[in-house]
Amino acid sequence: MTFSKFSMIAGFIIAFAFIFELAAHADEYNQLTKISFSQAVQVPGRILPAGTYQFVLADSSPNRDIVQIFNADRTQLVATIQTVPTERARETDGISITLAQRPSGQPDALVRWFYPGEDTGHEFIYSKKVETELARDAKEIFIEEHGTMVNSDANRAGN
Repeated sequence: MTFSKFSMIAGFIIAFAFIFELAAHADEYNQLTKISFSQAVQVPGRILPAGTYQFVLADSSPNRDIVQIFNADRTQLVATIQTVPTERARETDGISITLAQRPSGQPDALVRWFYPGEDTGHEFIYSKKVETELARDAKEIFIEEHGTMVNSDANRAGN
């Protein structure tokens, strides 16, 4: 009987580890990322009010360039946005987003998002008019994990 109890406990431990491993890989696969904004932020086609959002890659195996943005508890889809792959200019382990500062009165624009440990990220596609405005008026800010902000004027050529 002792062997049976030991086998059952070992089985539960293995099953728990397997489920935990699947959950960890699911986040890596869909790149689930929670991002909080203290001010409104523009994404292509919408303005996100200040708050917390979940960014995730759409469950579309052939196309890894569709980003879905959900509310904080993932009960409401806020936006589905087409992106293009982009490379990091510098190595970083944490989440990295690039915001373009807009002229006063306009919310900053989300330009790029990188999942931790990934060299390739997602660049958001704006209309040609907005893209031109962002290129002309914008200063990029990198916000990494733990709220570290880095002014990109020194890094402008790469990212």
